[in-house]
Amino acid sequence: MSNWVEVGSLEEIPPLGARVVKNGDTDIAVFRNTKNEVFAVNDACPHRQGQLSQGIVHDKSVTCPLHNWKIDLTTGEAMGPDEGCTGHYKTRVEDGKVFLELK
Repeated sequence: MSNWVEVGSLEEIPPLGARVVKNGDTDIAVFRNTKNEVFAVNDACPHRQGQLSQGIVHDKSVTCPLHNWKIDLTTGEAMGPDEGCTGHYKTRVEDGKVFLELK
């Protein structure tokens, strides 16, 4: 069973930036790229739990601020040669509002 939750407006997320949303004990990083595409992953790099929300966004990936691991924002997977996954969430934007699918 899925549950779509509104987490704010698109304008609240700066282009090439992120905002953090809490879901219980989990922090979710919600990213926006220059094409106004929105992505969401757990705000913890699979390597050393670095806050991905503090990383640098490049198109559909983010670079972890701790050790420069690149994470694919569409899947949450580390990009080679690194391995691991932080988990990701489906997103959608409707009428300027951002929604996450929480399970």
